[in-house]
Amino acid sequence: MNIAYWIVAGLLALFYLYAGTLKVTRSRDQLRPMMAWVDRIPLPALRALGTVEVLGATGLILPPLTGIAPPLALAAAGGFVLLQAGAIAVHLTGEDRRIALNLGLTTTAAVTIWLATRL
Repeated sequence: MNIAYWIVAGLLALFYLYAGTLKVTRSRDQLRPMMAWVDRIPLPALRALGTVEVLGATGLILPPLTGIAPPLALAAAGGFVLLQAGAIAVHLTGEDRRIALNLGLTTTAAVTIWLATRL
């Protein structure tokens, strides 16, 4: 289970580290081709969302790696499930109704929670 956790959590952390960094560093114009919904939320909220994603990615990796506060990994994965529930709602209420990636990320975060409880 330990190897499975690191594979799943590592991939999830890489995705959120990448996506969060983009949201923090790029302009709306640069994000729009990848994320059609960026015009629907204020820029400070977009930056905050990116920061939450980067911190969550860190929370998936550092606590189990260092042995300091390992339950934070569960909290980070649970936060990603909630984040994706909100993302699905944003997609479904707007013009962009593509939610396959969001469902995949929700499932991956849920599997990460399950694996983290087995460590």
